Amino acid sequence: MSILTWTYIMVGLTFGLYIFIAWASRVKDTKGFYVAGGGVPPIANGMATAADWMSAASFISMAGLISFLGYTGSIYLMGWTGGYVLLALLLAPYLRKFGKYTVPDFVGDRYYSNTARVVALICAIFVSLTYVAGQMRGVGIVFSRFLEVDVNTGVIIGMAIVFLYAGLGGMKGITWTQVAQYTVLIIAYLIPAVAISMQITGTPIPQIGFGSTITTGQHAGKYLLDTLDMLNKDLGFSAYTQPGAKSMLDVFCITLALMVGTAGLPHVIIRFYTVPSVKGARLSAGYALLFIAILYTTAPAVASFARYNMIDTINNKAYTEAPAWFKNWEKTGLIAWVDKNNDGIIQYRAGKPFVGKPKFSGKTGPHGERIVSNTLTDNPNELYIDRDIMVLANPEIANLPAWVVALVAAGGLAAALSTASGLLLVIASSISHDLYYRLINRQASEKQRLLLGRIMIGIAVGVAGYFGINPPGFVAQVVAFAFGLAASSFFPIIVLGIFSKRTNREGAIAGMMTGIVFTAAYIIYFKFMGGTKDQWFLGISPEGIGTIGMILNFVVTLLVSSMTKEPPAEIQELVDSIRTPRGAGAAVDH
Repeated sequence: MSILTWTYIMVGLTFGLYIFIAWASRVKDTKGFYVAGGGVPPIANGMATAADWMSAASFISMAGLISFLGYTGSIYLMGWTGGYVLLALLLAPYLRKFGKYTVPDFVGDRYYSNTARVVALICAIFVSLTYVAGQMRGVGIVFSRFLEVDVNTGVIIGMAIVFLYAGLGGMKGITWTQVAQYTVLIIAYLIPAVAISMQITGTPIPQIGFGSTITTGQHAGKYLLDTLDMLNKDLGFSAYTQPGAKSMLDVFCITLALMVGTAGLPHVIIRFYTVPSVKGARLSAGYALLFIAILYTTAPAVASFARYNMIDTINNKAYTEAPAWFKNWEKTGLIAWVDKNNDGIIQYRAGKPFVGKPKFSGKTGPHGERIVSNTLTDNPNELYIDRDIMVLANPEIANLPAWVVALVAAGGLAAALSTASGLLLVIASSISHDLYYRLINRQASEKQRLLLGRIMIGIAVGVAGYFGINPPGFVAQVVAFAFGLAASSFFPIIVLGIFSKRTNREGAIAGMMTGIVFTAAYIIYFKFMGGTKDQWFLGISPEGIGTIGMILNFVVTLLVSSMTKEPPAEIQELVDSIRTPRGAGAAVDH
């Protein structure tokens, strides 16, 4: 059977499973909608948390980044992994003990202020919309290749699916759907990784194959990483295992922003409210770390295999003899070749081949290539490859069976949709619970609150779909912006809310507003308003500026708190009780 037929089968079966689970888990009360009733077993919650946290950026884009950036791309690997450890050890158990549905709920009660609640609510929506846009982009990329539709149509299909099961089952449906999605995505990631490791190095364990010698072809007997270093340098790139052009300060800031951003992500934090106890929160955090590590320790190997095979199969090859995978992906517009020297040979070199992304004229050249109208003539590179396709194209590049290619497509969709559903629930709960119920109408019925929550999921899906169609960057880059916004807004306020009795509402409000306004303004200026690299503050990129926003948040919060009245005695007692190891119970709705 063809790749397209297998894709319909794999995607159809997995989507059918997700929708069945959502229907079987549908809820009729707000506790089930927001925190799955608070009774999810720790191991299941660990799988759901891993799926929720490992988004399209982890499954699709991270290995693609490492594949192109080499050593420098490991900042994403270190930042996201370290951030989850920080969340699991430092924050999750205490937040679970506090017993609230949402992060704005925690902020509003801890800082005894509806104003603080609203500021946190705005931050949660802003962070979540930025993050979910990256997931919609990932969905569009998967569908564009494997269902042979354009990226925009793929985004719209993904919007419809995620709205159906997120709106139907709430957190209960999302949780059990994410258990299934984790199973799909991890199998889809590991099967091609193992097969390609065997193919290139003769070793079935990718983590070992990554450091082994190549067994076949012109580079047989050489270490894979040494070969990649040589190939990269021959093509004008920096060595694969050496630091790239980013400054040490920028690398540090990006890594730290990803770490503390992870610990401040509202859709991950809310997962720890779905277990019955603080002990369950700790256990589920440990399980999730194990499940996450399976993929994250495999990603560098996948990246290396993909780059080696990509260069080996297309560089210096005649376009008329280009492999099938190249022609298949060329139809999506995510890979493009222009014959600058008219020799009919694909030449991959360092540098950008086009001004921006390729714009196809609708015409073909003398060798059958699609003509691109925005060519840069002063650069020898003739090949454009979108970084986000590397994991998805990897099985095709390696000539694996069609069912494996289709399975990877299903895995990519599982990763994107699992995170998107969690993010959409954060947006819905922020509006329907934190704003409408807590501040506007305390007499609202369960039915009214559920209806509003589902309406808000629909609106959020529409906004996310727009940014998925018109993204500000590739998937991992968009997600990095969300982490920066979370780092600069939530992390300081949550940490100080747990560990500092003296931090008060005035400090929290001032700190959150300072952090997120600074970070958002920096990102918007440099990504949408024409800011240039030479204007970066201390050479820090938009992906890393969340670290500075976080520092500003801490400084402003502590400074304003020290200059204003200390919190009431009952709030200080509450802070003490959060850190007391005994007496935790199920989440309650006050």
